[in-house]
Amino acid sequence: MRAILNILFFLLMFSSCSEDGQLEQKFQEGTFTGTFQRDLGDSEIANITLTFAGNRWSGTGDYPKYPALCRGTYSINGNKITFQNECAWTAEFDWTLILSGEYNLTKTGSVLEFSRDYRSANSDTYIDQYRLTKD
Repeated sequence: MRAILNILFFLLMFSSCSEDGQLEQKFQEGTFTGTFQRDLGDSEIANITLTFAGNRWSGTGDYPKYPALCRGTYSINGNKITFQNECAWTAEFDWTLILSGEYNLTKTGSVLEFSRDYRSANSDTYIDQYRLTKD
């Protein structure tokens, strides 16, 4: 009887684990390097570095303000990562390039990818894509 209860307990615990929690557990802090591209067909690919520590992030890239990286906080909820950017920005560039807001998040092995889809009937048609590998 005890064995049956143990099996039921194990099955209950296993079935209550969600993929959302699994992604959060798989995410490892540290320094990631990779690329950013605003998918407009023939757009530039920027080399970037992002560092995650605690709930804080910081980043740099090889093109000024493409994307607009600096520093801030982040949180993960399921397959979404939300960035808060703490830096002051000037007005001479497209502020949608600022790493801020909610992005779809996937992690496969050591590759971390997040993207935001701006396509809609009444806005620009592009996708911001970040593809990073842990150093």
